[in-house]
Amino acid sequence: MDKAPILIVDDRKENLLTLERLLEGPDLLIVQAHSGQEALTKTLDHDFALILMDVQMPIMDGFETAELLRGNKRTRHIPIIFVTAARMDQEHMFKGYDAGAIDYLLKPLEPAVLKSKIGIFLEMYSQKRLLEQKTRELDAKILELEELQRKLEESNKKLQHLSSVDGLTGLFNRRHFDDIFLAEWKSAVRRKKPMSVIIIDIDNFKAYNDSYGHIAGDICLQQVAKGLLSALHRPIDLVCRYGGEEFTVILPDTDVTGAELVANRMRERIKGLQIQHSSSSTGGYVTISSGISTMSPEHGQSCTVLLDAADKALYRAKAEGRDCCRVNFAPVGSPDSQ
Repeated sequence: MDKAPILIVDDRKENLLTLERLLEGPDLLIVQAHSGQEALTKTLDHDFALILMDVQMPIMDGFETAELLRGNKRTRHIPIIFVTAARMDQEHMFKGYDAGAIDYLLKPLEPAVLKSKIGIFLEMYSQKRLLEQKTRELDAKILELEELQRKLEESNKKLQHLSSVDGLTGLFNRRHFDDIFLAEWKSAVRRKKPMSVIIIDIDNFKAYNDSYGHIAGDICLQQVAKGLLSALHRPIDLVCRYGGEEFTVILPDTDVTGAELVANRMRERIKGLQIQHSSSSTGGYVTISSGISTMSPEHGQSCTVLLDAADKALYRAKAEGRDCCRVNFAPVGSPDSQ
């Protein structure tokens, strides 16, 4: 640890030299001040462990200097011991304590008494510095832990995002669809609002893979995903890759008219991509078929009825020539199977 700085204040040089000789030691840094004004200036450069100050000094005596030190937030904690003549009346001693002194040393100084008294304050200073060091170390550890916590939260968010996103298309995956679909279903029940779901299938996709290869098939899926996403105009709507060449769309607060509008807009967007498909039964380009279902769910109903109804509508769209949208209303009052 660094040397403990001690400030000695006296207007007489010989007194300062005597005091310095008595205090001399390898663990101490002795700083002299010849007046109260100079003592105040020295405190700007050092955090003193102790101040030994003569009471009787011209211009600014020890009492006034101590009061100024006590009035400063930076120096009020420094212990002050007055060094004064052997004969001092009680009134002046109490004045010193009121000014901020914690003890007196009487002249002529007794070396053993001096070292004994300052030893107590030096030990307090050492403990204070050790506590400050430990506090800094603890603060650094806290900052380190906070940074680790922040990084952990970021990693968890990334992992959560990765677990919810389809790696090929960048759309949300079926797991995320299931979570959001159930949440929107419950919300529609509470608010007594309609909701719609669309199930989409790329027409003749197996034939596309057979004709162009699986790499081209992956590129096709990515293009279709972007096309479907671009057809959604509201942030609350959600399109997901359901699996293989199937996609699903959740449309909260949407009746059948709005759902058909979205489904047809998606169908036109995909046709507009003009992805060549020579093996398609619907023409020379990639197309999609969609099944739509809409209902205002009620308590006691299972959310699966809406998906089942949309799946049946998709089956109809395929059976009736593909490249089209079909609607199938979910039955009302289906029992809750969850």
